[in-house]
Amino acid sequence: MNINVYTELTPNPATMKFIVNKLLINGSVDFPTKESAEHSPFAKELYKFSFVNGVFFASNFVTITKTEGSEWADVEPIMKEFVKGAIESELKIQLEEEAEAGNFEGTETEVKIQQILHDYVRPAVEQDGGAISYRSFNEGVVTVELRGSCSGCPSSTVTLKAGIENLLKRMVPEVTEVVSEAL
Repeated sequence: MNINVYTELTPNPATMKFIVNKLLINGSVDFPTKESAEHSPFAKELYKFSFVNGVFFASNFVTITKTEGSEWADVEPIMKEFVKGAIESELKIQLEEEAEAGNFEGTETEVKIQQILHDYVRPAVEQDGGAISYRSFNEGVVTVELRGSCSGCPSSTVTLKAGIENLLKRMVPEVTEVVSEAL
């Protein structure tokens, strides 16, 4: 299979999506630091580039966060070539496959919240090179975790409050607020 890599800007100017014509991973996995990439040969290699400051994989793309002071115009061609080569040589994203949680757990309300996040929010967030995970629901407050390009994105607060919070409040009357858990 001939691997094609193309890029897409994300709402976070420090991150870029490198999209390929092949499924890379079921679900998503985040390596926000060099240390967290210890069990990912692919992420470990990406962190060898001095301008790489974050790595996130989902379905058919890798989102790379660059360091401040580096310019996408300079590093984008290097990253495209590297990603293409890594995929062609079948460099592993994870040494051990983690089981993807397909079943939602908790109260009826918690299950409903998780289902909405999975069905409506996740695809939109992934479109921007990120991921969202449900953490908890306590006294009307839904706590989520934003990863990938959404982590530290200037517009993530707007996404969280205007988008996700409004959607959940409308579909689940018990929800009063949505907050993001810091990494």
